[in-house]
Amino acid sequence: MSSQPAMGVDEAIRTRRTHKVYGPEPVPRKQLDELFELARWAPNHHLTNPWRFRVIGPNALARLKDADPLGAAKLDRAPTLVACSVVQSDDAEQNEEDVAAGACAVYVIMLAAHARGIASYWRTPAVLRSRAGRAAAGIPEAEHVLGLLHLGYADRDWQPPGREPPARFVTYLG
Repeated sequence: MSSQPAMGVDEAIRTRRTHKVYGPEPVPRKQLDELFELARWAPNHHLTNPWRFRVIGPNALARLKDADPLGAAKLDRAPTLVACSVVQSDDAEQNEEDVAAGACAVYVIMLAAHARGIASYWRTPAVLRSRAGRAAAGIPEAEHVLGLLHLGYADRDWQPPGREPPARFVTYLG
């Protein structure tokens, strides 16, 4: 592992932004491996480790673009793309737990990336809901697609949108 990021968790949560414009340099494999190593620590019911991450290479990217020519330009936003999904079973309750666990794992990657100076954008493009798009990304029908994670180095700073205060969405029950 590389040196620990200096950013604390509170700061990472408050300062992480969705980036839609990146420089051309891809995230090095060593950095990706560090992020995936951290993702495995996301909470998951029965330790199913349901998450699957597929780093999209040039051939897979070309197939994704062929599967959705209208959305192809958005696939060029970031130099590193990761298709995120979770394994599903015949147990509906476990599947629900696993989708939540997979979402946590994706967010772990985003926060850890941010702490390392790597920008991110999590989106759910329609192409990954199509048979051709799933095939291009190597996602079998038995997996639930969580989305496409864009990773790279931001070419600008983004200001956060306003957030509602906790009083608007928290209820303490007696």
